[in-house]
Amino acid sequence: MTGVREVRGTSVNIPTQDGSADAYLAHPDDDSAHPAVLFYMDAFGLRPQLKEMADRLAGAGYTVLVPNVLYRHGPAPVVELPDVIGADRRPALFEQLTPIIRELTPDLAMRDAGAYLSWLAACPQATDGPVGITGYCMGAGLALRTAGTYPERVAAAAGFHGARLATDAHDSPHLLADRVTAELYFGHADQDASLPPEQIERLDKAFTAAGVRHHTEVYTGAHHGYTMADTTVHDAKATERHWAALLDLLNRTL
Repeated sequence: MTGVREVRGTSVNIPTQDGSADAYLAHPDDDSAHPAVLFYMDAFGLRPQLKEMADRLAGAGYTVLVPNVLYRHGPAPVVELPDVIGADRRPALFEQLTPIIRELTPDLAMRDAGAYLSWLAACPQATDGPVGITGYCMGAGLALRTAGTYPERVAAAAGFHGARLATDAHDSPHLLADRVTAELYFGHADQDASLPPEQIERLDKAFTAAGVRHHTEVYTGAHHGYTMADTTVHDAKATERHWAALLDLLNRTL
């Protein structure tokens, strides 16, 4: 896919087993259907920054759905956010967000994922067939879980500055590796305490042992959250590297 297309973005609501998830849908502004991408938010949630990222992806020729995965606690933004999220605001924000995020158990998240995928399958702006997924921070784990839970529906999944992807927990995302049939890409930040080198190694070993097509890279000097331009950890160079890797994956698999 070449060129940047005009994009149309709208707010939508997705029926789930537990209510209705508010979401943002972006797609090329034409009458054609385009390959679908499920975009999983970071902890700060559905906000202008994520809508801008979805628009950029849609401009490359995709129909992109960004659900508020924390919809059980109300429409986005679930907590009030500053225009720029700096180190001084993070502790207070995570004090609010952490208990909310913990309530989104893997079982609930994957029940929701089924609803998101079904909605995309019926979406007139999306082509038939498997979808791609991209996820950020907590969304990287959701991307991996979705690829392992719905392998027949996911052709590609990418995760960027993911957190706790390969822990000792009995429900760690990496334990789904043997169920994944999608091609995977992960762009890790080397300045990221939430995914230390031993977890990166464990993740790669799980993918290799399961025969999963995958490529992982560690972005030197990048911090957790490096793709998010509305935060003070944003890294413009690493962000562009992420776009190149993501579009390469999606263009090849979708």
